[in-house]
Amino acid sequence: MADVNQLIQNFYRVAREREFARDFNFRVLSISTPGVTDAAGQPLRFDEEADLVYVKSATLPERAITNVPVPYMGLNFNLPGNAVYPGSEAYTLTFYADANTTIRQKFEDWSRYVFNDANSTGFYFTPGPTSVIDLVQLDNQMNRVAQYSLIGVSPRSVGALSYNIAEGTGQTVEFQATVSYHYFTRAV
Repeated sequence: MADVNQLIQNFYRVAREREFARDFNFRVLSISTPGVTDAAGQPLRFDEEADLVYVKSATLPERAITNVPVPYMGLNFNLPGNAVYPGSEAYTLTFYADANTTIRQKFEDWSRYVFNDANSTGFYFTPGPTSVIDLVQLDNQMNRVAQYSLIGVSPRSVGALSYNIAEGTGQTVEFQATVSYHYFTRAV
């Protein structure tokens, strides 16, 4: 018997027990923008069924512990430091654009709410703990595996829409919306 128990049979057994995460087992569950209003002055809401079904791709956020080197007699001892959230300054969601670009316009309105260049005003305060994007990881039966909440979300950019009038083939149009957040939490 081999010294290492990572044989084909073990791989097969564990793979059947645990399965594999698939690149489509993920959803954006909600985007909460409390206090934010649209261009008409109405509360800005992202409808979970009508708007968020248009999310094409997103990623689970990253978390890291910084390294604190402590040199002693020519050797660096590596100690854990604080937590950081790489990419939290520019978290990107890719959307299919709906025919009336309703979703993109909501991001535009949110962006203008934060800072309106027409009159140099806005609500560019520190985003609060109720400004949240909820992400959900799913298993192969569409059951929740884990839920991640990005806390303190605010818009950073609303991506362009690209059309090809002369040679278009009817492909769907996509855009990216980029937000920032402070940190994330996970619930099961």
